[in-house]
Amino acid sequence: MKPSLFTILLVLALPGTLAAQSAEEPVVNLYSARHYQTDEALYANFTKQTGIRINRIEAGDEQLIERLRSEGQNSPADVLLIVDAARLAQAARLGLFQPVKSKLLDERVPAAMRDPDGEWFGFSSRARILVYNKANVKPSEVASYASLADPANRDRVCTRSGSHPYNLSLIAAQISHVGEAKAESWAKGVVANLARKPQGGDTDQIKAVAAGECGVAISNTYYYARLLRSTNPDDQAIVAKTGIVWPDQGGAGTHVNISGGGVLKSAPHRTNAIRFLEYLASDQAQVDFADGNNEWPAVKGVSVKNPALEAMGSFKSDRLPIATLGRNTAAAQKIVDRVGWR
Repeated sequence: MKPSLFTILLVLALPGTLAAQSAEEPVVNLYSARHYQTDEALYANFTKQTGIRINRIEAGDEQLIERLRSEGQNSPADVLLIVDAARLAQAARLGLFQPVKSKLLDERVPAAMRDPDGEWFGFSSRARILVYNKANVKPSEVASYASLADPANRDRVCTRSGSHPYNLSLIAAQISHVGEAKAESWAKGVVANLARKPQGGDTDQIKAVAAGECGVAISNTYYYARLLRSTNPDDQAIVAKTGIVWPDQGGAGTHVNISGGGVLKSAPHRTNAIRFLEYLASDQAQVDFADGNNEWPAVKGVSVKNPALEAMGSFKSDRLPIATLGRNTAAAQKIVDRVGWR
């Protein structure tokens, strides 16, 4: 039987089609809100291992999300890395990610630190702690997040804006634990106890505590860890005047957030993008996350030797699934607006 003309054309076309599907340009276009210089080693190691070059654009979470919305299907970006669960959830709601099926990622990234639909994955974690002035405040007076709203701590509290993603995620966790009404009552109490108008970042809050401008502040762990590792005499003086509390050790545990990312829906280099995410879950990359920015690895069992994290001690973390925080972020923002935590 002679082959039909259609069959001949199909056979001739097939090799080229397969080549187009499998031979991606050796590049990953990365949009990253991780503005940490220490991540350079992370990216360099990936290229060394795979030969895949990383083109990177860095900006804030909101700027990158807005850029992706503007670019639409014409976006050149393959991967988006963001430093907060609330923003990851926002990107997912906007339809920016595509589901990724990866046995490696499912096995290495704990279920509580990834999207149930496979749209994003957490690769490192940080905790939201309380930093207090040793001369003016006893640790027992600020042993929980609830204590920040206690009238006994009037004019003692310093925080950054409640609308910042780190605080929105904390409020979202409160909503999950106690309900929206009680979470709003708590946020109102925090605002009533502020020593000054919210301003600056977490490091600014720590400095204000050391200076006696406030008695207690909310901060991500890695900001305090940087001061612990610093050889600058001014930073050492700040550490000497302050102490840390792991909140809610007798209850739900200390609030934990993540840094994570996903493959974008319009990714032109999808295979390489997935390979990059899988690399971020490797032992080497997990150690780079921990050593470089004083974060904890997402992957269990990865051995990390970080003197600052070790000095801060162990703690009981909140086991709330990270995806839950994203679902409560909109309600958290409304609470911030109503109580004036700006």
